[in-house]
Amino acid sequence: MTDDDWGDDLATDVLADRYGLAVEAIEPVPMGTDTINRRVLTTGGQRLFVKEYASAAAVHAARSAWDMSEFCRAADLPVPRVWPDRDGDLVAVAEGSAWAVIDEAPGRVATGAMTVARAEHIGMVLGKMHRILAGYPMPERVQQTRWRTEPVASAVARCGTTLSLARRQGHGDLPRLRKQLDLRRQDLLGHVGRLRAGLPQELVTQALHADFTRPNVIVLTDVVTGIIDFRNAQALPAWELGRAALDPRTVATTDRWPACATAMVSAYRSENPTLPLDDVLACGRIALLYMLFSFYGATTIEYQLPPEAEADLKQHWQERQTSIRRLLDSLEDLEDALRTSTSLPGERR
Repeated sequence: MTDDDWGDDLATDVLADRYGLAVEAIEPVPMGTDTINRRVLTTGGQRLFVKEYASAAAVHAARSAWDMSEFCRAADLPVPRVWPDRDGDLVAVAEGSAWAVIDEAPGRVATGAMTVARAEHIGMVLGKMHRILAGYPMPERVQQTRWRTEPVASAVARCGTTLSLARRQGHGDLPRLRKQLDLRRQDLLGHVGRLRAGLPQELVTQALHADFTRPNVIVLTDVVTGIIDFRNAQALPAWELGRAALDPRTVATTDRWPACATAMVSAYRSENPTLPLDDVLACGRIALLYMLFSFYGATTIEYQLPPEAEADLKQHWQERQTSIRRLLDSLEDLEDALRTSTSLPGERR
């Protein structure tokens, strides 16, 4: 019996014992860094997504995240239902692991760049979600803000440690990575000061999904049909908006990325007009800073990912490098476009 077969049998037993569900078919989903994911078809015809957390120690964080998910679903956001187990818990503990069972949303994770129509719908959904979560209790988890607070010298030093790690791991294209990290070092030293100087002194903080990115948004054509994998953290709406609007796959692979970003932010503003305009306009600058301070994907072996997920992470790193260049070249134009498209009647531009 292979490890996959053993894991599938384990999941089948958990679904029967904790949820009263009989499995017809089970399929591994080779994505994710913190969970083992499976698609399941039950004998009753339900299509479910099953997440197995690495250890029972993840229960508290997982339950908090699923509570936020259910809060948003109750507000008519496109969030798949999480099934309670036989004891009414949103996360079951069985066989030394934590488990969550979720309805599978129709659609798929988009693998290509956004269209303008999809960007607009994502903006509407995200704006509504932020408006609703403004009334949610502040989470214990706090999203890191290295892009705002870390000394530039520390980030520059991480360029060197990242290259050293890649060398020890036997990175497949070390000369290319060295050039990328040299350029990152120059960008950190040359641009971070002015980028930070242009941020508002005060930015709104509230409860957020905190990982509202392309892999966690299920779409059917250009419509959002599912929001998944809530992290439930206190963070800045402007940061989450910027990450979504300036998705690296879109920025790096299509010339229509400014139109997508403008459409998303404008739609967001229509659904969440209470977020200060200065926060909204800062989202592009924040997204650029966030990319500059992130080294996620430069090396991959430490995450022990399946081949498909590792390839996706490597692609994400490359797309971020292209996105940084495009944003550095176009940030002023983007901010002008956002200012024109998002101001409400009577607001100062």
